Amino acid sequence: MERHGTERPAWAPPEVDIDTPSIARVYDYWIGGTHNFPADRALARKVAVGNPDLPATLKANRAFLRRAVRQLSDLGIRQFLDIGSGIPAEGNVHDVALAAHPDSKVVYVDIDPVAVAHGRALLAGQPRAAVFQGDLYKSREILDAVDTRRLIDFGQPVALILAAVLHFVPDGDEPLALVRQYTEGLVPGSALVISHAGAEEVPRAAPEAAEQYRGAVSEVIWRDNRELAALFEDFELLDPGVVRAPLWRPEPTDTPDPDLAMLSGVALKPAR
Repeated sequence: MERHGTERPAWAPPEVDIDTPSIARVYDYWIGGTHNFPADRALARKVAVGNPDLPATLKANRAFLRRAVRQLSDLGIRQFLDIGSGIPAEGNVHDVALAAHPDSKVVYVDIDPVAVAHGRALLAGQPRAAVFQGDLYKSREILDAVDTRRLIDFGQPVALILAAVLHFVPDGDEPLALVRQYTEGLVPGSALVISHAGAEEVPRAAPEAAEQYRGAVSEVIWRDNRELAALFEDFELLDPGVVRAPLWRPEPTDTPDPDLAMLSGVALKPAR
Protein backbone atom coordinates (compact mmCIF):
# COMPACT_ATOMS: atom_id res chain seq x y z
CA MET A 1 0.00 0.00 0.00
CA GLU A 2 1.30 3.44 -0.92
CA ARG A 3 1.60 5.93 1.88
CA HIS A 4 1.34 9.68 1.88
CA GLY A 5 4.15 11.85 3.23
CA THR A 6 6.24 11.22 0.12
CA GLU A 7 9.68 12.76 -0.02
CA ARG A 8 9.55 15.82 -2.26
CA PRO A 9 11.64 15.44 -5.44
CA ALA A 10 13.72 18.34 -6.72
CA TRP A 11 11.34 19.04 -9.63
CA ALA A 12 8.25 19.48 -7.43
CA PRO A 13 7.48 23.19 -6.81
CA PRO A 14 7.72 23.99 -3.09
CA GLU A 15 4.31 25.68 -3.07
CA VAL A 16 2.52 22.53 -4.29
CA ASP A 17 0.98 20.08 -1.81
CA ILE A 18 2.14 16.66 -2.97
CA ASP A 19 0.07 14.77 -0.37
CA THR A 20 -3.28 16.04 -1.67
CA PRO A 21 -4.45 14.58 -5.00
CA SER A 22 -4.35 16.90 -8.00
CA ILE A 23 -6.43 16.15 -11.09
CA ALA A 24 -3.54 17.45 -13.23
CA ARG A 25 -1.23 14.85 -11.71
CA VAL A 26 -3.95 12.17 -11.93
CA TYR A 27 -4.08 12.84 -15.68
CA ASP A 28 -0.31 12.67 -15.78
CA TYR A 29 -0.43 9.24 -14.16
CA TRP A 30 -3.13 7.99 -16.54
CA ILE A 31 -1.12 8.94 -19.62
CA GLY A 32 2.03 7.24 -18.30
CA GLY A 33 3.77 10.32 -16.89
CA THR A 34 6.11 10.43 -13.93
CA HIS A 35 5.07 13.73 -12.35
CA ASN A 36 2.61 12.31 -9.83
CA PHE A 37 2.61 11.04 -6.27
CA PRO A 38 1.02 8.25 -4.21
CA ALA A 39 -2.06 10.36 -3.41
CA ASP A 40 -2.61 11.03 -7.11
CA ARG A 41 -2.12 7.40 -8.07
CA ALA A 42 -4.55 6.23 -5.39
CA LEU A 43 -7.25 8.57 -6.70
CA ALA A 44 -6.50 7.57 -10.31
CA ARG A 45 -6.97 3.89 -9.51
CA LYS A 46 -10.21 4.61 -7.65
CA VAL A 47 -11.66 6.62 -10.54
CA ALA A 48 -10.54 4.03 -13.10
CA VAL A 49 -12.56 1.32 -11.34
CA GLY A 50 -15.74 3.06 -12.45
CA ASN A 51 -14.20 4.44 -15.65
CA PRO A 52 -12.10 1.58 -17.00
CA ASP A 53 -11.64 3.05 -20.49
CA LEU A 54 -10.58 6.47 -19.28
CA PRO A 55 -6.80 5.91 -18.90
CA ALA A 56 -6.52 4.29 -22.35
CA THR A 57 -8.63 7.04 -23.89
CA LEU A 58 -6.44 9.77 -22.44
CA LYS A 59 -3.30 7.96 -23.61
CA ALA A 60 -4.79 7.77 -27.09
CA ASN A 61 -5.54 11.47 -26.93
CA ARG A 62 -1.94 12.29 -26.01
CA ALA A 63 -0.63 10.01 -28.76
CA PHE A 64 -2.91 11.76 -31.27
CA LEU A 65 -1.57 15.12 -30.14
CA ARG A 66 2.02 14.02 -30.66
CA ARG A 67 1.21 12.79 -34.18
CA ALA A 68 -0.62 16.02 -34.98
CA VAL A 69 2.32 18.16 -33.85
CA ARG A 70 4.74 16.11 -35.93
CA GLN A 71 2.51 16.41 -39.00
CA LEU A 72 2.12 20.17 -38.57
CA SER A 73 5.85 20.57 -38.03
CA ASP A 74 6.36 18.77 -41.34
CA LEU A 75 4.04 21.35 -42.92
CA GLY A 76 6.23 24.17 -41.68
CA ILE A 77 4.41 25.34 -38.56
CA ARG A 78 6.80 26.44 -35.85
CA GLN A 79 4.45 28.04 -33.29
CA PHE A 80 2.05 26.20 -31.00
CA LEU A 81 -0.50 27.59 -28.55
CA ASP A 82 -1.83 24.76 -26.37
CA ILE A 83 -4.83 25.77 -24.23
CA GLY A 84 -5.87 23.34 -21.52
CA SER A 85 -2.48 21.68 -21.68
CA GLY A 86 -2.24 20.04 -18.27
CA ILE A 87 1.27 19.33 -17.02
CA PRO A 88 3.71 19.71 -19.97
CA ALA A 89 5.72 16.65 -19.00
CA GLU A 90 7.77 14.34 -21.21
CA GLY A 91 6.46 13.73 -24.70
CA ASN A 92 4.36 16.87 -24.73
CA VAL A 93 4.08 19.46 -27.50
CA HIS A 94 7.40 21.21 -26.92
CA ASP A 95 9.35 17.93 -26.93
CA VAL A 96 7.85 16.91 -30.27
CA ALA A 97 8.00 20.35 -31.88
CA LEU A 98 11.57 21.11 -30.80
CA ALA A 99 12.74 17.65 -31.87
CA ALA A 100 11.34 18.38 -35.33
CA HIS A 101 12.60 21.97 -35.55
CA PRO A 102 14.78 23.50 -32.80
CA ASP A 103 13.46 26.98 -33.64
CA SER A 104 9.87 26.06 -32.71
CA LYS A 105 8.09 27.90 -29.90
CA VAL A 106 5.37 26.62 -27.60
CA VAL A 107 3.03 28.35 -25.17
CA TYR A 108 1.01 26.26 -22.74
CA VAL A 109 -2.04 27.59 -20.90
CA ASP A 110 -4.01 25.84 -18.17
CA ILE A 111 -6.54 26.99 -15.59
CA ASP A 112 -5.22 24.58 -12.95
CA PRO A 113 -2.61 26.31 -10.74
CA VAL A 114 -1.04 22.96 -9.83
CA ALA A 115 -0.48 22.11 -13.51
CA VAL A 116 1.02 25.55 -14.09
CA ALA A 117 3.31 25.34 -11.07
CA HIS A 118 4.62 21.96 -12.17
CA GLY A 119 4.91 23.22 -15.73
CA ARG A 120 7.01 26.19 -14.75
CA ALA A 121 9.39 23.94 -12.86
CA LEU A 122 9.64 21.53 -15.79
CA LEU A 123 10.23 24.29 -18.34
CA ALA A 124 12.77 26.23 -16.28
CA GLY A 125 15.73 26.98 -18.52
CA GLN A 126 13.76 26.30 -21.71
CA PRO A 127 13.64 29.67 -23.54
CA ARG A 128 11.40 28.43 -26.36
CA ALA A 129 8.48 27.28 -24.22
CA ALA A 130 6.41 28.84 -21.46
CA VAL A 131 3.35 28.04 -19.37
CA PHE A 132 0.95 30.33 -17.57
CA GLN A 133 -2.44 30.19 -15.88
CA GLY A 134 -5.36 31.22 -18.03
CA ASP A 135 -9.07 30.65 -18.57
CA LEU A 136 -10.24 29.34 -21.96
CA TYR A 137 -13.23 31.70 -21.69
CA LYS A 138 -10.94 34.74 -21.43
CA SER A 139 -9.37 34.68 -24.88
CA ARG A 140 -8.16 38.26 -24.85
CA GLU A 141 -6.20 37.69 -21.65
CA ILE A 142 -4.56 34.60 -23.13
CA LEU A 143 -3.76 36.14 -26.51
CA ASP A 144 -2.37 39.32 -24.93
CA ALA A 145 -0.42 37.61 -22.13
CA VAL A 146 3.24 38.49 -21.80
CA ASP A 147 4.44 34.96 -22.57
CA THR A 148 2.13 34.66 -25.57
CA ARG A 149 3.36 37.91 -27.09
CA ARG A 150 6.97 37.07 -26.26
CA LEU A 151 6.94 33.72 -28.05
CA ILE A 152 4.15 33.83 -30.62
CA ASP A 153 4.23 35.98 -33.77
CA PHE A 154 0.63 36.13 -34.94
CA GLY A 155 1.81 37.41 -38.31
CA GLN A 156 3.06 33.87 -38.96
CA PRO A 157 1.12 30.55 -38.91
CA VAL A 158 0.20 29.26 -35.46
CA ALA A 159 -1.18 25.88 -34.42
CA LEU A 160 -3.98 26.38 -31.91
CA ILE A 161 -4.41 23.24 -29.81
CA LEU A 162 -7.66 22.56 -27.96
CA ALA A 163 -7.09 18.97 -26.90
CA ALA A 164 -9.66 17.40 -24.58
CA VAL A 165 -10.92 20.78 -23.39
CA LEU A 166 -13.97 21.76 -25.45
CA HIS A 167 -16.00 18.87 -24.06
CA PHE A 168 -16.14 20.87 -20.83
CA VAL A 169 -17.92 23.71 -22.69
CA PRO A 170 -21.72 23.23 -22.76
CA ASP A 171 -23.79 24.19 -25.79
CA GLY A 172 -25.19 27.14 -23.88
CA ASP A 173 -21.72 28.66 -23.74
CA GLU A 174 -21.48 28.57 -27.55
CA PRO A 175 -18.29 26.55 -28.13
CA LEU A 176 -18.04 27.65 -31.78
CA ALA A 177 -18.12 31.33 -30.80
CA LEU A 178 -15.45 30.57 -28.23
CA VAL A 179 -13.22 28.88 -30.82
CA ARG A 180 -13.71 31.84 -33.17
CA GLN A 181 -12.29 34.20 -30.57
CA TYR A 182 -8.97 32.44 -31.05
CA THR A 183 -9.06 31.56 -34.74
CA GLU A 184 -10.28 34.80 -36.31
CA GLY A 185 -6.90 36.48 -35.89
CA LEU A 186 -4.85 33.56 -37.18
CA VAL A 187 -3.21 33.98 -40.57
CA PRO A 188 -3.74 31.53 -43.46
CA GLY A 189 -1.62 28.43 -43.04
CA SER A 190 -2.42 28.29 -39.33
CA ALA A 191 -3.84 25.10 -37.86
CA LEU A 192 -6.57 24.07 -35.46
CA VAL A 193 -6.17 20.83 -33.50
CA ILE A 194 -9.16 19.53 -31.54
CA SER A 195 -9.83 16.34 -29.64
CA HIS A 196 -13.12 15.82 -27.89
CA ALA A 197 -15.04 13.17 -25.97
CA GLY A 198 -17.59 11.58 -28.27
CA ALA A 199 -18.45 9.11 -30.98
CA GLU A 200 -19.61 9.08 -34.59
CA GLU A 201 -23.18 9.26 -33.35
CA VAL A 202 -24.28 10.08 -29.82
CA PRO A 203 -27.82 8.90 -28.96
CA ARG A 204 -30.20 11.09 -26.99
CA ALA A 205 -29.82 8.89 -23.95
CA ALA A 206 -26.20 9.06 -22.83
CA PRO A 207 -24.46 5.77 -23.67
CA GLU A 208 -22.88 3.76 -20.89
CA ALA A 209 -19.43 4.95 -21.97
CA ALA A 210 -20.54 8.56 -21.66
CA GLU A 211 -21.81 7.95 -18.15
CA GLN A 212 -18.40 6.52 -17.26
CA TYR A 213 -16.86 9.92 -17.95
CA ARG A 214 -19.48 11.96 -16.13
CA GLY A 215 -18.45 12.63 -12.58
CA ALA A 216 -14.97 11.19 -13.07
CA VAL A 217 -13.30 14.58 -13.09
CA SER A 218 -15.94 17.00 -14.33
CA GLU A 219 -19.13 17.15 -16.36
CA VAL A 220 -18.29 16.09 -19.91
CA ILE A 221 -20.39 17.00 -22.96
CA TRP A 222 -20.27 14.32 -25.62
CA ARG A 223 -20.48 15.44 -29.25
CA ASP A 224 -20.63 13.52 -32.51
CA ASN A 225 -18.66 13.81 -35.76
CA ARG A 226 -20.95 16.43 -37.24
CA GLU A 227 -20.86 18.60 -34.13
CA LEU A 228 -17.09 18.39 -33.85
CA ALA A 229 -16.57 19.08 -37.57
CA ALA A 230 -18.69 22.23 -37.16
CA LEU A 231 -16.18 23.60 -34.65
CA PHE A 232 -13.56 23.74 -37.40
CA GLU A 233 -15.87 26.03 -39.39
CA ASP A 234 -13.86 27.75 -42.19
CA PHE A 235 -10.76 25.61 -41.67
CA GLU A 236 -10.05 22.75 -44.08
CA LEU A 237 -9.79 19.37 -42.39
CA LEU A 238 -6.78 17.26 -43.19
CA ASP A 239 -7.37 13.62 -44.09
CA PRO A 240 -8.88 11.53 -42.60
CA GLY A 241 -11.17 14.27 -41.26
CA VAL A 242 -12.90 13.86 -37.91
CA VAL A 243 -12.27 10.36 -36.62
CA ARG A 244 -11.63 8.65 -33.32
CA ALA A 245 -8.26 9.72 -31.95
CA PRO A 246 -6.47 6.37 -32.41
CA LEU A 247 -7.46 6.38 -36.11
CA TRP A 248 -6.04 9.82 -36.95
CA ARG A 249 -2.98 8.97 -39.03
CA PRO A 250 -1.72 6.10 -36.86
CA GLU A 251 1.92 5.18 -37.24
CA PRO A 252 2.96 1.80 -38.70
CA THR A 253 3.84 0.43 -35.27
CA ASP A 254 0.53 1.50 -33.68
CA THR A 255 -2.25 -0.93 -32.82
CA PRO A 256 -5.13 1.54 -32.57
CA ASP A 257 -8.24 0.71 -30.58
CA PRO A 258 -11.12 2.08 -32.69
CA ASP A 259 -13.59 1.87 -29.81
CA LEU A 260 -12.05 4.51 -27.55
CA ALA A 261 -14.48 7.39 -27.21
CA MET A 262 -12.35 10.37 -28.21
CA LEU A 263 -12.85 12.16 -31.53
CA SER A 264 -10.13 14.22 -33.17
CA GLY A 265 -9.34 16.38 -36.15
CA VAL A 266 -6.68 18.70 -37.55
CA ALA A 267 -7.41 21.50 -40.01
CA LEU A 268 -5.63 24.32 -41.79
CA LYS A 269 -6.81 27.87 -42.38
CA PRO A 270 -6.95 28.42 -46.14
CA ALA A 271 -5.87 31.55 -47.98
CA ARG A 272 -8.76 33.96 -48.44
